[in-house]
Amino acid sequence: MEGTVFDISEGSIHDGPGMRITVFLKGCPLRCNWCHSPEGQHPETEMLVPSGVPPYPCGKVWQAEKLADYLKKRLRFLENGGVTFSGGEPLMQSKFLLEVLQFLIGYHTIADTCGFVSSEEFAAVAQKVSMIFFGLKLLDDESSVRWTGRPCSPVLQNLLRLDRETATPYRLRIPLLAGITAETDYLKKLERLCAQLQRAEGIDFLPSNPEAGAKYAACGRVFAPEYDPSATPVLPTWFSPGIPCRLLSPGEIS
Repeated sequence: MEGTVFDISEGSIHDGPGMRITVFLKGCPLRCNWCHSPEGQHPETEMLVPSGVPPYPCGKVWQAEKLADYLKKRLRFLENGGVTFSGGEPLMQSKFLLEVLQFLIGYHTIADTCGFVSSEEFAAVAQKVSMIFFGLKLLDDESSVRWTGRPCSPVLQNLLRLDRETATPYRLRIPLLAGITAETDYLKKLERLCAQLQRAEGIDFLPSNPEAGAKYAACGRVFAPEYDPSATPVLPTWFSPGIPCRLLSPGEIS
């Protein structure tokens, strides 16, 4: 089984417990207005044209077993770490991911997913990884379509199934953005959702990435956010989801 990877980050300390290798798989069903990895959106290999350096292809095709072998050779040097599969959306290549995971039994693995996949694909991967980083975005279909291009109903269904029907540990990872998710209405909805969850280990709020614009230019696209990416919102004192929360710094975002 073949899959397309657009980056492998070795020695990450922000993508899960311990020192980790993060594998970024190409392709994503969402088009989030704040996306900081536009080079991971399209599933095919593409040419990037950064300013001041020669163009280069973004996306390498790997055989599942060869990728697993590559990772295992490096994992032995990473103390108490493991592999995090990110994207893009790693579950867009769920069959490839499942085959790689089959070769990584015994290692700590994380799937960093937006949850917008079929319930069958989501359940299959959730059963094979050590942990899920659940990239929750919006909480109603209308605003979700506006900001990500897709409704959130399938995402919320997968989240509730993850919480109620599996034993896989998980954390929520939510962008904290002025005018979108840092607002009272959203945070009140999030409180109500969290009251339904029984196993979430925590919430990581992610700030806007100020370097996203340069990546868009390299992809031949324009970064045109409909919010203020320079704003630094904070969580209000009244926000109390009943789950431990932390606000990450820009340097903690892959």
